Amino acid sequence: MAIQEKNYEIDMTTGPLLPSILKFTIPLIFSGILQLLFNAADIIVVGQFSGPNSIAAVGSTSAVINLLISAFMGLAVGVNVLAARYFATKDEIRMQKTVHTSVTLSFLLGIVLAVIGILAARPILAIMGTPVDVIDLAELYMRIYFAGMPVIMLYNFGAGILRAVGDTKRPLYYLTAAGIINILLNLVFVILFHMDVAGVALATILSEAFSALLVCRCLMRIRSFYRLDPHKLGIDRKTALSIAKIGLPAGLQGAIFSLSNTLIQSSVNSFGSTFMAGNAAAQNLEGFVYIAMNSVYQGCISFTSANYGVRNFRRIRKILLECLLVVTVIGLTLGGGFYLAGHYLLGIYTSDPATIGYGLIRMRYICIPYFLCGIMDTLCGSIRGLGRGVLPMIVSLIGACAFRIVWIFTVFQMIHTPNILYNSYPISWLLTAITHFICFMIIIKKEERGI
Repeated sequence: MAIQEKNYEIDMTTGPLLPSILKFTIPLIFSGILQLLFNAADIIVVGQFSGPNSIAAVGSTSAVINLLISAFMGLAVGVNVLAARYFATKDEIRMQKTVHTSVTLSFLLGIVLAVIGILAARPILAIMGTPVDVIDLAELYMRIYFAGMPVIMLYNFGAGILRAVGDTKRPLYYLTAAGIINILLNLVFVILFHMDVAGVALATILSEAFSALLVCRCLMRIRSFYRLDPHKLGIDRKTALSIAKIGLPAGLQGAIFSLSNTLIQSSVNSFGSTFMAGNAAAQNLEGFVYIAMNSVYQGCISFTSANYGVRNFRRIRKILLECLLVVTVIGLTLGGGFYLAGHYLLGIYTSDPATIGYGLIRMRYICIPYFLCGIMDTLCGSIRGLGRGVLPMIVSLIGACAFRIVWIFTVFQMIHTPNILYNSYPISWLLTAITHFICFMIIIKKEERGI
């Protein structure tokens, strides 16, 4: 029996905006938090039952993993933009092509990514200067994690289709079930079977596979024109090119962002394994703040794209304004709150005083001004929702990535301290946000005049 959709979809083109934006973003925030709990559970379990080297091993892989998957995951942005637009305009044929092309692409790209990640794990970790007491564990974690990349990609693309029509509730339900499974498997593999980082990596991909299965089952049972039919799986060339036009610049931006973060991770590695552990724990905590703000970014893309499809530019301006308000409140509240409670929160990951102290240094420079990152991303999302992929990529690469890389090789080399290293983040967020805002105003005025 098919599922009735009326309780899950959101009409993004009519009605009050703020309640609809909150209805969209709140389940998405919890979904993102659950995804982060996968990695948090990894770090907490190995930290409590294996030690600082295991924390450092898992934490040091984050930048590398993000670097390798960003280009591929950027395509999900293209899927979101197209699906939201075709759903708003009730274009059944194009929506069907988007659904089946994106699901097929996700699995195939996941296989490619798995091969790349498994083969490149050791060389990349070595280039990053990962310490000898950490690199073997980090390599093992990465290889097992990447082996599960096909199901990770499948879940994210499938959930992206649901979110494009305003359905953020069911992905939350599926991740709740998967998150419980992940934590239970973590405990079993690490405590009972003493598998260390291999156990937490295996637990993560098994739970991700379960969530992917649930999403695919949902899409196949939907009673709507975006239903997934396994017999129609395949790649429509025109649709794939449209996805790539918007998604590849987003992916390239994410990859280069991750490259700059990888360079920063290499700089972090220069302070030793204890500092790496504190940085990893703080970074994981920051992830919860970021994912909450990123949910507003995703909402801004979907709402903007839907209204761009029906050419409602006045509503698009209002969408941006209200999304900026929401993301600022989230960033200030969570970022400041996490820093104030930093000692206790870091204590969840480790009891080592030195590790906690190093983690607090990072949180001071990242968490407090983190709302600037949310503003930057939301402005970028609005431009992407208007169908522009290349411009926000160029702005972000120059304003954030290039700036950080130059900072690392100039200012940080002259003053080799953690404080100087971390200062590169808030400065780059502010510069990029200002530039994105100017670009948005130019684009929306041209669109309104029909240029």
